[in-house]
Amino acid sequence: MNSSRPIPETQQPDPAFAKQTPMMQQYLRIKSDYPDMLVFYRMGDFYELFFEDAVKASRILGITLTQRGVSSGAPIKMAGVPYHAMEPYLAKLIKVGESVAICEQIGDPASSKGPVERKVMRVITPGTLSDSDLLPEKADRPLLTIFRRTQRKTATIGLAWLSMASGLLKLIEFSVNARDAEARLKQEIERIDPAEILLSEDMANELTSIMPGKVVDIEFLEVRQR
Repeated sequence: MNSSRPIPETQQPDPAFAKQTPMMQQYLRIKSDYPDMLVFYRMGDFYELFFEDAVKASRILGITLTQRGVSSGAPIKMAGVPYHAMEPYLAKLIKVGESVAICEQIGDPASSKGPVERKVMRVITPGTLSDSDLLPEKADRPLLTIFRRTQRKTATIGLAWLSMASGLLKLIEFSVNARDAEARLKQEIERIDPAEILLSEDMANELTSIMPGKVVDIEFLEVRQR
């Protein structure tokens, strides 16, 4: 498995899914666990993407956008990549900051009644990337997490960042006047240049105002607490 990020169990079917085909119900249950990621859903010799995932992947990867069946009266948008040639497509998605959940067939099609059992077996994000085939040459953009505590007029900030490729972990802690904390924090983030930042919700809201456009991922913390 590429990522240390915990993989959540799929949820029980939602009544709203009842009008979908059994296969699409399965896909939507899996997708509901990974709403902010592109889900590569294995179907035979291809990984398929559906709905807005398909539109986004088609635009980024330059692959054909088609349609399959109907959902709520509208065609289901669909795009796919061959399973044996997936790595170059993954590398391109990660390079532009996308995260991917790879859903494999784990059941036996010959004995399955209904859709073949599937499960997300691998999650790849820009900050947890460690596969050498997917890493750009000389890439070493780490995964960063931040802690901040303010007492009276002093802010204490701790940063820890990890390179998944090399396993190198670095830490720093400093105290500054509270009014200067945002400027110093922004300076440190720019110096570290992380691929991904893991934060609590309150820190995520604060960082978004300081560093708009940076990747902020609070899902990791939410999943870990399940």
